[in-house]
Amino acid sequence: MSTPSTACVIANASRLNFDGAIDFSSIVRACGGDADAVEIRGVDATPSADAIAAMCVGRKILITKEVFVDVEKLPRTIEMIAEAGTGYNNIDIERARELGITVTNVPSYSSDAVAQLVITFVLASSVELCEQYGALRRGDRDGFREDFGGLPKMFELRGRSIGLVGGTGGIGSRVAELARALGMKVLVFSRSAQTCEEYEATTFDELMKRSDFISVHCPLMPSTRGLIDARAISLMKPTAKIINTARGAIINERDLIEALKAKKIAGACLDVQEVEPPASTSELYTLENVYMTPHIGWKRVETRQRLVDCVAENIHAFISGSPINVVEP
Repeated sequence: MSTPSTACVIANASRLNFDGAIDFSSIVRACGGDADAVEIRGVDATPSADAIAAMCVGRKILITKEVFVDVEKLPRTIEMIAEAGTGYNNIDIERARELGITVTNVPSYSSDAVAQLVITFVLASSVELCEQYGALRRGDRDGFREDFGGLPKMFELRGRSIGLVGGTGGIGSRVAELARALGMKVLVFSRSAQTCEEYEATTFDELMKRSDFISVHCPLMPSTRGLIDARAISLMKPTAKIINTARGAIINERDLIEALKAKKIAGACLDVQEVEPPASTSELYTLENVYMTPHIGWKRVETRQRLVDCVAENIHAFISGSPINVVEP
């Protein structure tokens, strides 16, 4: 299948190593220990499909991070695409299999980091932390006056409900664990969910109706694209917030913006958006009831290093003839 020193290219290393803190030596070792066999392309974080195809000439393994790959354009030397992440909607998995290309991903490298971000959004929302900080930065110190009557809306989390859409995977399960530690009630909607002592499995509509926080954890695929639309949002409590750390397009962004502008729900916490980064004219930047971050859930240094090392494990297993974390159509 492969020579002892396997030719490999990392198409957009700068997306993984934007701060220079990541060590790629585990990938070199997985490819036979020859540093010359691993080409690290780090200039462009989002290279074009044509540019990626050109990088792959003479290579057997392609490593990418959340960038579109046109498998039809890849040279026939490519045997493996190692997606450095959990989501793989950027690759035509079925066509790759037809071409004899094995596609792998890394399912659980960021479970703790993303779950912690979800809970950070929940905690911040419970005391309107961002609103208070924003007021202070604007020079508004009224909240520090003892006679001030306009304090933010604050509430305890014990007894509140968090609904997990697709919450039985690694990240959703970790969110459930952390939420239960705060005394929250956990509801789950998932094709694989079964009722048990740890959480209550429910229908999608029931989850939308009953949850104080709704957190999205399902993959992006045709059946989940736009899953949370105007109809789904209309089921939510007016005091509820929606949190998305999965993929932006699972929520119909236009419908969400209209609901937020009309104050039909309390707010949204978005680490992912339909287009990343959002257009400079996006209303998400200016809506007061939106907490928005630039897809940082996976970007802590320990998380990224774990990701690279897991990719190396996938490559080693593939070269050894026993591939792991293979994505099926």
